[in-house]
Amino acid sequence: MAFLSSMNVVGSGLTAQQLRLDVISENITNQNTTRTEGGDGPYRRKVVVLQSQDRMTPFQQALAQARGETVSSQGGVQVAEIAEDPSDFKLVYDPTNPDANADGYVEMPNVDLIKEIADAMSASQAYSADVTAFNVLKQVTAKGLEIGK
Repeated sequence: MAFLSSMNVVGSGLTAQQLRLDVISENITNQNTTRTEGGDGPYRRKVVVLQSQDRMTPFQQALAQARGETVSSQGGVQVAEIAEDPSDFKLVYDPTNPDANADGYVEMPNVDLIKEIADAMSASQAYSADVTAFNVLKQVTAKGLEIGK
């Protein structure tokens, strides 16, 4: 049923954008964290990598084609991975900091607040667009149900 597949597509977008916002919030929260649990230095910025999601597996698509059914590859979006940003850490001169090196410099996370705010605005707009699409889908479905009255 096309209605349910449309809801799945919109739902996948909502889920992906919510995860993006969660990761952005984690980055902002840790923008001054100079130690991680593993002792590997300062916090490293994380980014969400998204990829398209096929609604049907290749086997299901082949089976549908063999039956003469129309095959649609629209299936939404999924999170491929949460990757770490490989950019360099910032060095800040603070010889009083316990994490300072022999020269008095402290490695700070590679989190740029301006970039995080821009990413958060982008994720928020995408989330709002998904909510709008969901509301339109609800309206169309309600009108379709009124036909049967």
